[in-house]
Amino acid sequence: QVRLVESGGGLVQAGGSLRLSCTVSGPTFATSTLGWFRQAPGNEREFVAGIRWSQTYYGDSLEGRFIVSKDNPKNTVYLQMNSLKPEDTAVYYCAESPTISRLPQDFRSWGQGTQVTVSP
Repeated sequence: QVRLVESGGGLVQAGGSLRLSCTVSGPTFATSTLGWFRQAPGNEREFVAGIRWSQTYYGDSLEGRFIVSKDNPKNTVYLQMNSLKPEDTAVYYCAESPTISRLPQDFRSWGQGTQVTVSP
């Protein structure tokens, strides 16, 4: 059983930065794909970034503003978000998958989410 707990969300002004953290419990952290998704009210869940081993990949709409990384000894994956825009406002989730994917249905374990709000 994999458990994921996100932290680091909050309110930030446009142009600012936030770093989200996701601590993962379970034996597969080092070998799983860890992904970040976001969901704004009325929208579908959107893939943001993923990391597997040292390979990273990103959603198409981010324009290079976000960086995903992980610390294996700490079992933690991070999402550094820079140059934030009001349209980045959403609940951000981390999730775990046995495969490299951008599809929510391929991720089998999810955190509870953390709210990110970007003011104009």
